[in-house]
Amino acid sequence: MNTLQALNKFSNTLSGTPKMPALFLGHGSPMNAIEENEFVASFRKLGKELIRPHAILCISAHWETNGTYVTAMPNPRTIHDFGGFPQELFDVQYPAPGSPELAKATQQLVTSTEVGLDDKWGLDHGAWSVIKHLYPNADIPVIQMSIDYSKPPQYHYDLAKQLHSLRQKGILIIGSGNMVHNLRMVAWNKLNDTFAFDWATEANDTMKQFILDGNHQNLINFKSQGRAFDLAIPTPEHYLPLLYTLALKDEKEAISIFNDKPVAGSLTMTSVKIG
Repeated sequence: MNTLQALNKFSNTLSGTPKMPALFLGHGSPMNAIEENEFVASFRKLGKELIRPHAILCISAHWETNGTYVTAMPNPRTIHDFGGFPQELFDVQYPAPGSPELAKATQQLVTSTEVGLDDKWGLDHGAWSVIKHLYPNADIPVIQMSIDYSKPPQYHYDLAKQLHSLRQKGILIIGSGNMVHNLRMVAWNKLNDTFAFDWATEANDTMKQFILDGNHQNLINFKSQGRAFDLAIPTPEHYLPLLYTLALKDEKEAISIFNDKPVAGSLTMTSVKIG
C-alpha cells in the first residue's frame, strides 16, 4: 500500500471541509479539567469558533514511549495519570470514541519511522483535560500519538511535517504541553498567581518571538539557547508537542498566541493557534 492509500480510503468517508487549524495548548495542572478559570474559558471559546473536525489527533506530553505509536482502539479509556488530587478529578470521564481508521491512515502517512498501533493506552490527562473544554459532548473521535523519548527534537519536527495532509481531511491536530514547565521550581505559595520568575519570562518571551518570526530552527535547537531555556525545559516532554504543532504551519499562514500568562513562577499556559 502506498503512503496515501490508507488516508484516501479513510477520507473518502469524510465530507469536504476547509483546512483545519493546528493547535498547541498549554494544559497546566490537571485541575484545569474541573476548575473554572480564564484558561479553560478560552478553550471553550476556541471550541465554538473552530470548524467542527471529523476527528482529533493529539500529541500529549504525558505519553512517552520507546518508539512512535498511535492509539488504535475504538473506545479509548480515560486515563487518570496523576496523584494527590481530589476525587472529583478522578471521577471525570471523557468517553470520546477512537478511530482505528485514522490510526491506520496516520501510520501509513509516516515514512520516516515505523509507527505502531497501540490498543492499551487511551486518553491521558494531557489530552482529555483540554479537549473536554473544546468539545464537552465527547462526540468527536480522538486518537493520540506518542512521543518517542529516545529521539532528538529534529526527529519530532520532521515526523510532524508528514502529518500535514491530515489538516486537509478535517483532522484537528493538537499538541498539548507547556512551553515553560519546571515543576521543581514551582512557587507553591503562589499557585493561584500569574507570577513568573525572570528566567521563565525571558524564555517564554524569546519562544514567542521565535514562533512569530517563523524561526523554528532555534526552537528545535532549544538546548543551545542558554540558561533561561535550560530552566524552562529541564525535560523535553512538555515542550516537544509545540514542535509538532509548528511543523504543520504553512508559509505565510496566520499564527496567534493566547492564554499567554504564567502560573506559580515556573509554568506558562501560553498557547498557539495556526490557521
